[in-house]
Amino acid sequence: MLNLVPKKILCFDIIAKFVDMKTTRVNICFSMIVLLALGFAGCGGRATQTNVGQDTKQKSSYTFRLPQIPPTLQGDAAKEYLRRHIWDGFDFTDTLQLAQLDERMMIQAFAYYVATISENQPKEPMLAIMQHAATSKPMLEYFVNLAEKVLHDPNSPARSDEKYIPVLEYLLASPLLDEYEKMPYESDLHVASQNRVGHQANDFVYTTSNGKKGKMSGLKADYTIIFISNPGCPMCREIKQQIEQSALLGGMIDNGSLKILVIYPDEDLVAWREHLSDYPQKWINAYDDGQKITHSRLYDLRAIPALYLLDEQKRVMAKDCTNVSYIEKLIADTKGL
Repeated sequence: MLNLVPKKILCFDIIAKFVDMKTTRVNICFSMIVLLALGFAGCGGRATQTNVGQDTKQKSSYTFRLPQIPPTLQGDAAKEYLRRHIWDGFDFTDTLQLAQLDERMMIQAFAYYVATISENQPKEPMLAIMQHAATSKPMLEYFVNLAEKVLHDPNSPARSDEKYIPVLEYLLASPLLDEYEKMPYESDLHVASQNRVGHQANDFVYTTSNGKKGKMSGLKADYTIIFISNPGCPMCREIKQQIEQSALLGGMIDNGSLKILVIYPDEDLVAWREHLSDYPQKWINAYDDGQKITHSRLYDLRAIPALYLLDEQKRVMAKDCTNVSYIEKLIADTKGL
């Protein structure tokens, strides 16, 4: 079977009760996103203890201090000030300090920085930090490591393909890396570029327990949820229960305006058949015959479960999500509820 890591609940899962879900992730309070990024906020029901920054080592007394935001600045103006000045006191030319930096502290600083960046326009500020770091190869590699932990780790609450893509594009064009060193980033860019929000979702063929095949794109409904799961996965069970308990989603399933396609991407069909009864009969419970999703890298399978919300034209509304409340909010907003 694939070596898949159970996914930690993203930041929306933990703070949904405290913020307006219409806001984007960039509008989440900085202190909360940093606590989450450092693993201080608990995510129950997980088989893994991996957290962003958990395996980092505190090294020295070197202290990174955030800039003082003028009290006259509030909201977006305060975020903009922090984004522009957060690295003012950091010497990007001093590679000797890299051996003394407290990596946990630097992950915190990087999480603060990305929290100030809009998901819709991340390219310029993400390129800016990479350009600052490119004073030397050691400095660039250090900041790439921070970006990987905060933006790319499947268990990071601040994970964002949209913010990580500019980092990858910069690395592939960087003269500081040779072609061999660029190969993993080229692979990561391919996966990150799949199924972006607002774009058409990758199509695939699914097979049900009676051998019937169908194309995901052929599902007729106003909304489709692709539910990537594994047999016996505890968090898959939790998400299934949340969907079943949703009055909005349940009503849409009943009237046919929402289809849920549960797809198993692996090859152990014995285990899959043993858990067929885990999901309601109104849902489509299927597997990927021949593991084409895996081999063609159509979807990011580094962490399971994963939910993808699609509109009627099969455009992605939510990508690689585990938050049922967020999906409910997206649907309610588009339906004007």
